[in-house]
Amino acid sequence: MRTYTISQLARAFGLSRSTLLYYDRIGLLRAPERTSSGYRVYTGVEYDRLARISMFRGAGMALADVQVLLDSGEAPGVKILERHLKELEAEILSLRQRQHTIIGILKTMPGGAPAPVVDKKMWVTMLEAAGMDEAAMAVWHAEFEERAPESHFEFLLSLGISREEAEKIQAWSHENCKKGIQARGPEGEDRA
Repeated sequence: MRTYTISQLARAFGLSRSTLLYYDRIGLLRAPERTSSGYRVYTGVEYDRLARISMFRGAGMALADVQVLLDSGEAPGVKILERHLKELEAEILSLRQRQHTIIGILKTMPGGAPAPVVDKKMWVTMLEAAGMDEAAMAVWHAEFEERAPESHFEFLLSLGISREEAEKIQAWSHENCKKGIQARGPEGEDRA
């Protein structure tokens, strides 16, 4: 069985030796053996565990959550990953809203030429250019709502649509899932 020194393991994952010592101290990654001189010796099991630790850390997971993910059954792990995904979605939405704000500010400044961003107007224009009419857009929204309502709502918000308008579109789309698709959006509004 192949073994690794702490330096070899650190180098393999692009980590510092002190990081692995910290992982050892908190019980996240322990060396199962030591040499007669007291040096840590890691096996393929620890190598694989460190690969998973690195994957979770790369996804932005906190060390405490990584510990639970590695040491518990699937049910707690799924809940932690779902919670982290929701946190990431909220962060992405917040960043997208900041982006729209900055673009709006740039538009008012002389010489401000912001990079194009996909907003409601651009999205509708792209759908129309792809040959989608009002009825096809209604079908698109209803399908999105039926398959992934939370993602549909977050997508609408990412287009710079207000929460109120996004909620109306979502409610309208949900209703259309039940009774069939109509050609116009809520209260006759154009949809994204």
